[in-house]
Amino acid sequence: MDRDTILILDFGSQYTQLIARRLRELQVYSEILPPGTRRAALAARRPRGIVLSGGPDSVHDKGAPRCDRGVFELGVPVLGVCYGMQLMSHLLEGEVRRADRREYGPAQFERRGGLLLKGLSPSTRVWMSHGDSILRPPDGFTVVGSSGTNPVAAIEAPDRRLFGLLFHPEVVHTEEGTTVLGNFLDVCGCRRDWNASSFIEEAVGRIRDTVGDGRVICALSGGVDSAVAALLVHRAIGDRLTCVFVDNGLLRKDEAAQVRRRFGERLRLKVVFVDASRRFLARLRGVADPERKRKIIGREFIEVFKASARKVGKAGFLAQGTLYPDVIESTSVRGPSAVIKSHHNVGGLPKALKFKLVEPLRELFKDEVRRVGRELGLDEEFVHRQPFPGPGLAVRCLGPVVRDRLDLLREADRVLAEEVRAAGLYRSLWQSFAVLLPVRSVGVMGDDRTYQYTIAIRAVESLDGMTADWARLPYDLLARVSNRVVNEVRGVNRVVYDVSSKPPSTIEWE
Repeated sequence: MDRDTILILDFGSQYTQLIARRLRELQVYSEILPPGTRRAALAARRPRGIVLSGGPDSVHDKGAPRCDRGVFELGVPVLGVCYGMQLMSHLLEGEVRRADRREYGPAQFERRGGLLLKGLSPSTRVWMSHGDSILRPPDGFTVVGSSGTNPVAAIEAPDRRLFGLLFHPEVVHTEEGTTVLGNFLDVCGCRRDWNASSFIEEAVGRIRDTVGDGRVICALSGGVDSAVAALLVHRAIGDRLTCVFVDNGLLRKDEAAQVRRRFGERLRLKVVFVDASRRFLARLRGVADPERKRKIIGREFIEVFKASARKVGKAGFLAQGTLYPDVIESTSVRGPSAVIKSHHNVGGLPKALKFKLVEPLRELFKDEVRRVGRELGLDEEFVHRQPFPGPGLAVRCLGPVVRDRLDLLREADRVLAEEVRAAGLYRSLWQSFAVLLPVRSVGVMGDDRTYQYTIAIRAVESLDGMTADWARLPYDLLARVSNRVVNEVRGVNRVVYDVSSKPPSTIEWE
């Protein structure tokens, strides 16, 4: 595959994925790797350049992550950002010490020339996040920028093509960060040709090479990820792809019918529709624990899918809509982290079904998947559909999952979606949905006392779902939603709004 690539070594910064996204927005493919990736492994990927990310450690901490010193001898440009700059200076025998005064948040950066800072204003606003300072850069480096508290805030050795920035050019708070990253790509000699069209061409070729004259089966969930994966495979091999859509009884209102119209009738995919709603609800009867719900749903999906696959005929490959954040999270960079909840992608599915995997989207972030979807002909409304959990409404129906409570939740969720769309806010929100609480409260309707359920409204803003802030929805919108839910959904007499961010909360309630 002949494409220019920038490799990013991840030292644990919360902004590492942002570096990758910004470089891709500048139309150059980027990939995130663990910090200890050896020189030979890096060289084998033939990168045009390497970025050392920021991180929470001090270079003097015991166990602080290191990179192979051979990174600086590969002959390609290397950019150290924050901790990456400090580590570069430390490994190349500069002097790095804990700062007398730490620097977090906005700062004024003063440029003093430099190849990487070409085109920047003499004084510009940047974002800092560090506790160490560089007292003396390594031999051969020139100081090309400073801040109010750090005389050494940008360094470079152009003859060795090594560069360091104490600030974060990838965050929006750095006013001219895109210019800096663009300059780095120019130094690397990168072509700006990474886009939806080039990706589709590459992906289709890879799928054909992988599948050969074989057959592929795809679990179509109704979401954008599995839909785009299916369309790519269909473009590559045509009718040798069969999609299976399982109605587990945990979908949104009229979702199964919408999938049938969109994929079967309009896009002409070969789709097998399986109504297994009774089976799933029977297995979930009386189950309130969220992890048990997820495991039951995952196990039943495997069984239903296996039975459907046998009916479809012999297929050697399984297509999945795995995305790049899934790949990153499944690869330990800094060590194991706590499991918050089972991932909604059924991790046991490929092994249980003995298929070879086809994952055409595993290089993409969500926004890139949407661009590819548009290029493939998916309608705009569907492309920008908000994420929906794999276990469906089971994890939004707190407490036992039963049909009448699910029906009630569907209606409340329908009302919310209609009002959010009417207010023109649907695309600006990462997710907005209703949650049915296992709580009843006293109310009054007309002259009668009621004792009915409570609906919680959840709406968040996010770039990738890794962190999220609760959305400040207009009061009049919340008032309309509350009024309609209480009046239109029999069994609900109270609506509340969730004002929790992630972290400490998760986006979904279960």
